[in-house]
Amino acid sequence: MKIQVYAILKDYFARDFTVDETVNSIEALNNILIERNPAAADILAGCRYAVNDSFVDNQFQLQPNDSIHIIPPSSGG
Repeated sequence: MKIQVYAILKDYFARDFTVDETVNSIEALNNILIERNPAAADILAGCRYAVNDSFVDNQFQLQPNDSIHIIPPSSGG
């Protein structure tokens, strides 16, 4: 599945990358990402996930060809 990250997450992961492991939920994907880069755990905990351009919760069931966008919390000014 294709992953795209934004803002501060680009300091921890490539902007665009793939996950080849079998992942069936956002929660499982989050765990894989933390395994890949434990330093990103606190940021990932506050992120929102969009699958195929729709925001989803942690229990959302993923499909192998899903496109996932991970959006960290931000503040405006």
